[in-house]
Amino acid sequence: MKKLTLLATLALAASTPALADNYFGGSIGSGLTLHYQSDLDATSAIRYGLNLSALGFNFNTLSLGGGVDYLANISGQNLGGLNPYYGFGLDAGVALGGTTGVSVYPHVLGGLSYNVTAPLGVFAELNAGPSIAIGGSGTGIGFGYGARIGLNYRLP
Repeated sequence: MKKLTLLATLALAASTPALADNYFGGSIGSGLTLHYQSDLDATSAIRYGLNLSALGFNFNTLSLGGGVDYLANISGQNLGGLNPYYGFGLDAGVALGGTTGVSVYPHVLGGLSYNVTAPLGVFAELNAGPSIAIGGSGTGIGFGYGARIGLNYRLP
């Protein structure tokens, strides 16, 4: 049985494409974010972010925010080195203490990226979607939007 499992693992590894590129970066705009991005294939990626502007200690309240975005290149488009992309994501935040609540922000996004040098790239993007907050003072639903510019550094 162990030999069969080993053979299956080796066959799967041989048929899997080479490891995708991974990036570390940050952005400013609608918040200050640090993120880790990993290519899923040649035209799509997933990005995990920690929203540092939501990370705060306010005497009686601790807040923390983060998000995940799926990004896909618009195929066949390259505008003088600018690469357009689109995607969707979900940001969430929680506050505990004097103010207690949870917020979620499902959104769509669009942006442009540009590779400055081999390991360094820049991007600008817009996002929009419903903003939902649930807390001790009630529930609120509104429309949210944001913009940001950022850097990606490809990890070796």
